Amino acid sequence: MGFRFRRSARLGPLRFNFAKGGLSSISVGGRGASFNIPVSRSGGPRTTVGLPGTGLSWSGEHAPDRTAALPAGPAAGLPNSRRLRPGQLDALKQSLLAMLRQELFAPGSTGEQLWDHGLVSRLLADGSLPARTSGLLALIETPEAMEAYVLRAQGQDDAKRRAQRCITAVQEAARLANGWG
Repeated sequence: MGFRFRRSARLGPLRFNFAKGGLSSISVGGRGASFNIPVSRSGGPRTTVGLPGTGLSWSGEHAPDRTAALPAGPAAGLPNSRRLRPGQLDALKQSLLAMLRQELFAPGSTGEQLWDHGLVSRLLADGSLPARTSGLLALIETPEAMEAYVLRAQGQDDAKRRAQRCITAVQEAARLANGWG
């Protein structure tokens, strides 16, 4: 059994919960009823109501607001699991890569044309792009660069964010290439 570390501090009605990695959540309430807002874990806020001394309690997680999630369309097939068991992260990364290759870089697609004609590299070599745009395009400059970027993800949310950034990069590169002529 591994060691765990948990520490909390109260400030008025708020309780700040700390773990090894820093602030993990903020709670309001106490025995019988509490509301917990995650800071460093995935998922949404959690409400817990219980009968003190009986061991009976009910806990419900509220759906987090994911309006900035992966868009419909090319990314509609991306996996949408919230929690992964150990060993599933690599499978998620591989499925994200397969989805990106299939939807964005399929034969005849915009992404394939960007790579085949070296347009991303030419856009990056232009030097007139803002640093943020250059950094975004560098993610998809080559198939190997995109693969390495997705495979460096540290968790499922990170992997999905990285896949989303690749989608955004292809859209931005296509927009710039069309404007470039």
